[in-house]
Parts: sequence; C-alpha cells; structure tokens
Amino acid sequence: MASLSSEDAFQHSEGLSLNDLESLPSLRSRSASVSSTGSSGRVQLRHRVAQLMACVEDISSDDEIHEEVSRTLDEAFLIWGKKLKDKWQEFRLHLVTWNVGTASPPPDVTSLLQLNSVSPTTDMYVIGLQEVNSKITNFLSDLAFDDPWSIFFMTVLSPLGYIKLSSVRMQGLLLLIFVKHVHLPFIRDIHTHYTRTGLYGYWGNKGGVSVRMSLFGHTICFMNCHLPAHIENTEQRLDDFEKILEMQFEGENVPSPLDHEVLFWFGDLNFRIADYGIHFVRESINNKRFSLLWEKDQLNMAKKNEPFLKEFKEGPLQFKPTYKFDLYSEVYDTREQKSLFWFNEKKRKPAWTDRILWKVKNLSEVASKEGEFPEEENLISVTLNNYVSHMSYGISDHKPVTGTFKLEMKPLVSDPLVMLNPEGEWSAEHDVLIRYSAVPEFPSSSWDWIGLFQIQPSRTPVEKDLPEEGSSWLQKPDNPESSGDSEKRKNI
Repeated sequence: MASLSSEDAFQHSEGLSLNDLESLPSLRSRSASVSSTGSSGRVQLRHRVAQLMACVEDISSDDEIHEEVSRTLDEAFLIWGKKLKDKWQEFRLHLVTWNVGTASPPPDVTSLLQLNSVSPTTDMYVIGLQEVNSKITNFLSDLAFDDPWSIFFMTVLSPLGYIKLSSVRMQGLLLLIFVKHVHLPFIRDIHTHYTRTGLYGYWGNKGGVSVRMSLFGHTICFMNCHLPAHIENTEQRLDDFEKILEMQFEGENVPSPLDHEVLFWFGDLNFRIADYGIHFVRESINNKRFSLLWEKDQLNMAKKNEPFLKEFKEGPLQFKPTYKFDLYSEVYDTREQKSLFWFNEKKRKPAWTDRILWKVKNLSEVASKEGEFPEEENLISVTLNNYVSHMSYGISDHKPVTGTFKLEMKPLVSDPLVMLNPEGEWSAEHDVLIRYSAVPEFPSSSWDWIGLFQIQPSRTPVEKDLPEEGSSWLQKPDNPESSGDSEKRKNI
C-alpha cells in the first residue's frame, strides 16, 4: 500500500480498505503533534473532526477499526474533560425571595439561610424582599440609616465572614447581596437599577430592582420583582416584566439583563392558578398532588407561549403554594375579611406567587443566529440543588422560598487589581499604615478609596480575619521599602 500522509488519508477515506483503515491509529499518533493552540490550531482541529466524521460514515460497527476509533475518541474526551474541570471553579449561591407584608424581621433565620447545613459553605447570599414597610416615617428613616431588614441580615451574616456587597431599594422592594469577603477582589463592575411600574410607571409599589456584576469575569444579573396582583391580570404582569427587562440599566454602559451570561429572576411574581376552583386546588394540595395544578399555573403557561420567557428555567414546584396563609400558621386564608360596605371579601385561592427562575445565555445559539462558529462553549453553568418553601415562617401571608445553586465557571479573572498590605495591629487610638500596589493597567484616580469592613469584632489584627487560602490579596510585604508601592494612612 502506498504511503499516505495523515491529510491524504482522511481526504481519500472513501476509497480505503479495512487494511488501510487499520493504519489510522498511527496516523492519529503522528497528527497528535500538530499544535492546537491559538485560533489556527482550533480551525485545523475542526477540519480534522469534519474529516473524521466523513470517515466514520464508512466504518461498520462490525469492523475491527470501530472499537479502536471509539476508544481513541473516549480517551480524547476524558483528557479534554479533565483539563476543563481542573480549570473551573465552583461557586455556591443561596437565593431568598420573601414578601414580608410590612412585618419586622423574625427572631431567627437559621433554616431560611441554611446556616446549619452540612453542605459546602455558601459563597453568596442574594435576598429579595417585597412589601418592606415603606410608610413615610419608616422610609425617610431608612434613607438616612440602613433599614431594619438590612441591619438584621448584616448582624446574622457578618460574624460568619460575609459583607454586604450591594443593595438597592425602591419603596417596598429590597435586594441585598452578601458575599464571602475572600471573593471581593474578583467581583467588579457592580451596578444597581430600579424600574417603577405602579400607577403607569409613576409609583414604585410595583416594579423591579436589580444588581449586576462581573463575577470572576462573568456577567451576572439579579432581578427582584413585585408584579401586579389578582388572577385576571396575567397580561399586565407579562407586560410589566417585559418593560422592566427593557428599562433596567437603560442609558448605562452595561449590558441589558437578557444579555448577561446568567440572569436570575425572582420575587412575588403574583402568577395564579387558572380555571380550577378553590376546593379542587385545596384538595390537590392536601393530597400533595401538586402536579395536577402545574399545567394551569399562569407562569408555566406563559413560558410556553411567550418567546421572551422560553429560555427561563425553574425547578419543580414540589412544595405547597406559598400564598395566601393566615398569619403565624400553615392554614390557607380562613379569616373573614371585611371589604367595602362590610361585605365579606372572597377568600384567596392558593397560588405559587413566589418564584425563582434563571436563564443562562447560550453562546452557541447566538453564534449560529449570526452565522458564526462559536470560539468557545459556555464557560459558566448553573445547577439547581434545592428549591423549597419554608412553612415555619408566619410573619406575613406569604411563605419564603429559597433556591440553592451551584455555579461552575472558568475564571476569567484570577489576579486582584490591587494588593493591600496592612502593617501591624490596627486600633482606634492611633493612625495606621497600609501599603498597596496595583496592576499596571489599573485606572487609578484621586477619587480612589480603601474600604474597611468589620468581619469579626473580637479579633484585632486585620490579617487574622482572613482564612489562609483566601488572603492572597491582603498580605504583608516581604520588603516594606519595596519600590512601586504607595502608602495610605487612615484614621479609624
């Protein structure tokens, strides 16, 4: 048989015999030395794969070469998967949505935040509240000081090593984000926004608030919404959400919510269970036959029909509808309520009004629509680990809902922009010294400032507040007089 190069062998695969095909392993070995780095390497690799596909069409499952080719491909995928996994990072996120009905914080939120969980430590808490008390006296006080809910969650999470990364409030809507302080150097470009939809867009009792950021180089957006109530207002809810999507971050130099790599949408979305009567709904709930109600859930129906909702995902609704309950009970709406002219108001039909959804931007689909081949596959994935309600909390007529997620991502940012080097022990009695050094491309200005976060009050030295594995961005310098560093003094 004439000697063929690996390129010629693939191009003439249609005319090869079984003996010719048996030479493919050696051809594979020779071609393995071809560089696959850079864009030219990727193009060549894609060309090789296309040639292999043409060759595979002529290989029968009975051929001896079939097993060899399959084994070789399996080995290639294992190598690729291992290299990819080694470079990816897991990030655990716990998300809370709760319509608190103007109530004050409960005495304990251990189960709500899963603080006694045996699972790996949560990296970030995202807490979306609706109907926070926004009476004029409370609201004015909260403008000058942190609101009671923010103070409450800070008091709970601060001793555990979390800081409040960002918050945004619009009347009764409040969104809080707490993160382990070791992640701070890798969270950038934080922006907040709010959109009013109540009273034709002039009142903030309904609408959405958002926080977006770059997390290890990946764009993430969190959107907390409170949409119009009542079963007959489905179209209004959809219109309002579409308006919120369009207006969030409008005019700012950041992507729209749908253009982020990951978008979390949650809140009191107020979608109800259509068609079925209250007795059928309650009987299905009592018998834990929740699936009978899913097809008539207005949000589930909208996801099938509305193009802008089809890419949103949600976990299975394997918990009781979270609205409407008697206060401090697990009983659905039994109290006689008086409405106008003293007529009894109709009891509310139970509904899954409180929801958590997410959307991952599919890069391959975007590229195919633009007629291009994607240079990279999705470099971030989202896995829902737990989606539950918490029936023990009774301060409002809604039960809180939580979702626990695992984000797996390839870090695109690995080095802090600024390295901080505190010297000595810090106290309020005297000035303290901190040195810092920045990467060359860091856009410094005279408005730069250094933030101080109290993590554990009982421990005085700053560096003791940081776990050893996460403190690479806050170190004592080997040489205090090293050039290129700047000094800052701060009165505390």
